[in-house]
Amino acid sequence: MRKADLPVKTCPVCGRPFTWRRKWARDWDEVRYCSERCRRGKARG
Repeated sequence: MRKADLPVKTCPVCGRPFTWRRKWARDWDEVRYCSERCRRGKARG
């Protein structure tokens, strides 16, 4: 699979798009934030 074919989501905190990562394979549907920093700062967004 090419990187361009991977699914993409938009982070609700920073607004940046982020792509699927292997470590998120099992719970991609629950992943909402692009990073730990955005997850901790979710009250801002």
